[in-house]
Amino acid sequence: MTTTPVWSVDPRTGKQREQVAVEATSLEVDDAVRAAHATRGPLADATARAAFLRAAATLLDEAAAHVIEAADAETALGPGRLTGELARTTGQLRAFADAVDEGAYLDVRIDRADPSLSPPRPELRRYKVPLGVVAVYAASNFPLAFSVPGGDTASALAAGCPVVVKAHPDHPATSELCVSLLRRAAVSVGLPAEVVGVVHGFDAGLELIRHPLVAAAGFTGSIRGGRALFDAAAARPVPIPFHGELGSLNPVVVTPAAAAERAEEIGSGLAGAVTLGVGQFCVKPGLVLVPVGTDGDRVTGALTKALGETEPGVLLDHRMRENFVSGVRERAALPGVDAPVTPGSGGEHTVGAGYLTVPAGSLLDGGAYDLLLEECFGPVTVVVRYADQGEAGAVLGRLGGNLSATLQLSATESDGAPGPAAELIEQVTGLAGRIVVNGWPTGVAVAPAQHHGGPYPAATSHSTSVGGTAIERWLRPVAYQSVPDALLPAELREANPLGVPRRVTGG
Repeated sequence: MTTTPVWSVDPRTGKQREQVAVEATSLEVDDAVRAAHATRGPLADATARAAFLRAAATLLDEAAAHVIEAADAETALGPGRLTGELARTTGQLRAFADAVDEGAYLDVRIDRADPSLSPPRPELRRYKVPLGVVAVYAASNFPLAFSVPGGDTASALAAGCPVVVKAHPDHPATSELCVSLLRRAAVSVGLPAEVVGVVHGFDAGLELIRHPLVAAAGFTGSIRGGRALFDAAAARPVPIPFHGELGSLNPVVVTPAAAAERAEEIGSGLAGAVTLGVGQFCVKPGLVLVPVGTDGDRVTGALTKALGETEPGVLLDHRMRENFVSGVRERAALPGVDAPVTPGSGGEHTVGAGYLTVPAGSLLDGGAYDLLLEECFGPVTVVVRYADQGEAGAVLGRLGGNLSATLQLSATESDGAPGPAAELIEQVTGLAGRIVVNGWPTGVAVAPAQHHGGPYPAATSHSTSVGGTAIERWLRPVAYQSVPDALLPAELREANPLGVPRRVTGG
């Protein structure tokens, strides 16, 4: 049997570091899924699940130096960034453990029987059950928080769903290290190690989405890759939910009043958001509407200065570097597009940050300029100069769905009075899953009220992949009508032996 090696590659040099694994065959994918499926019984124990998630967080923290070293060697993201990402990852695991203990995610509802109603209402008790094995497709740009031990895995396990992760080829050694820690954590609390598995290889990813025992999938990546998997999930004999985060421009609108009030602050802040993580954040501002005129020029002047002082950086792999350089070149070649700070190749293994400018009217013409309305992964943004709010609104009207939309407003515009600012809020609410005012979208807090998703192509569902409600993706509701108390699940019994929060209607 021919095997294809899986190599860990140093993006700083493009050289292979070590062979980590081999790509999984269809038989090996089948074995991983079936082994995970067999753990559903033990994983149904909520106490064990919560203990498992906390044990996983503890082991990851204890192995922090090793994990960060492995991730940096494969991604070049740097120890500082990865230290924060690991803290985010272990924080997510502990937060979902707390959610399991609380039990509100089960959404228990009880309607007492009421024969006096017309029609009469029977006794109804409803809660949510886990879907089954979840396939997780790891992200390139977050080797921890959106990969093997990340939010999709943590939320699925919290829901009671075993997980098989398709590791990302940019960080296979980190993936293997993390899955070993998660499996050790499972065993330490009495759960089977197979509650979490990892497979490698493009073909393995296709086999995984098609496997009849896979009940749902989570994906973070490109529009092209995500759409292919989404279509495969829908084409199965039994279609399954596919929660994909695909791509986003994350538009920013700078109002004339905001530019007049704090142009330099906005320009320098924008530069920081565009270059954070070498522009490899899914919420990087990729399209920025700046008013024409002197105040808008001050914004772009500050942006030019800050980007001009930014050192070249290393992207996650050389394929992404080539795509970035060619993508910038193609966009910059469009008539009327200028590059005050030229983004592109910064060296043999690095890229330089920059930005492009274009009049708003060009984007309204469509055609070749539609390329500027597509995400370009890396440290570049497109600044669109607009004449008035009508023109800015027309550009926004040409956009697809986004993860975020940001408004830079003046102090007067932020007072809530009816007017242009309120109209902008209304318009961008239809475009994005998260609206930011006078900040930048590149921080996605792990919090109960967070929403990380948006209209297509930002996401393929209306769910969030960050925050407490991410667990809802892996559950389905079941109602029990007139079922004797002794036959009900413990969560629904009258005595409520597990102390689960519940909403009761009727006497």
